[in-house]
Amino acid sequence: MKKTLATLLVSVLAMTGPVAAQSAEDFPSKPMTYIIPFNAGGESDISARFQQAEWEKVTGQKVVIQYQPGAGGAQAWSQLNSLPGDGYTIMGINLPHTILQPLAGSVGYATEDLVPVHYFHYTPNAIFVKKDSEFEDLAQLIDYAKENPGMVTFAGSGSNSANNIAAVQLNELAGVTTTYVPFSGTGPSITAILGGQTTAGFNYATSGVNQGDEMRMLAVAADERMPAFPDVPTFKELGYDIVGGAYRGVAVPNSTPEDLRQRISDIVSEINAQPEFVEKMESGGFVLTDIPYGEMDAFVAERVDEFTESAKALGIIN
Repeated sequence: MKKTLATLLVSVLAMTGPVAAQSAEDFPSKPMTYIIPFNAGGESDISARFQQAEWEKVTGQKVVIQYQPGAGGAQAWSQLNSLPGDGYTIMGINLPHTILQPLAGSVGYATEDLVPVHYFHYTPNAIFVKKDSEFEDLAQLIDYAKENPGMVTFAGSGSNSANNIAAVQLNELAGVTTTYVPFSGTGPSITAILGGQTTAGFNYATSGVNQGDEMRMLAVAADERMPAFPDVPTFKELGYDIVGGAYRGVAVPNSTPEDLRQRISDIVSEINAQPEFVEKMESGGFVLTDIPYGEMDAFVAERVDEFTESAKALGIIN
């Protein structure tokens, strides 16, 4: 049975006890709680599990992963600041979710309420077709879209998502009109591609690892070709300036002291440099980033500008 937020809060308080001052030099001195605001099995969970394997090596303490899914992550994010600010409770945080959700309506939090301390990876958007598709490369798909406005359909993981943004970007840059079909997550959208319900899909590159040879990736929205897919060109190589996807990181309650915010960021940076972690992430189709706490304000401000423009293109705001 899924824990309610109240139950989760009680369990976290029980683990952490009363909030007490602790120097960053001695932190952590006991196990930590890592809340994932989605169901188990998604990209947020997978990357957190990879981190979990390295956490004890880096800190000498275990990290316990708990799940608090609901409202596309908003249920957990809206309650983050009510959790203990002693550093022992951290939460996964995602972009563009935490910018687009408040722009779209009341979700119980504002972007500026949240305190991300590190963004450690992103999963690039990518175009997939099923393995026996008539489209062998992106040029063929674009040509067909130009000749048949609106007939190319892209499955994606939800409305107002990174996948949705990428589909809008492609329409604009390629001068085509395609139809984006939102599903309730990556799994259902992949099923639609494999079943021929849609022409193609805008999904995350990680799907290329999970599906093996069942799908063909036509292009990926990374700056450089990915180690897991050396034969797949980037959109930039093909003449389309599309780079991006879903960024994932770690956030803390806003009552967390500055020195502990920095310490947690440093831990994540150290994990990011572990060879086994790097190999797992890159083989899994993730792109590592290293956006530490000291660079967070500037990074988030840039993303707010970027995704606010995307929100206009998506019709979320005028």
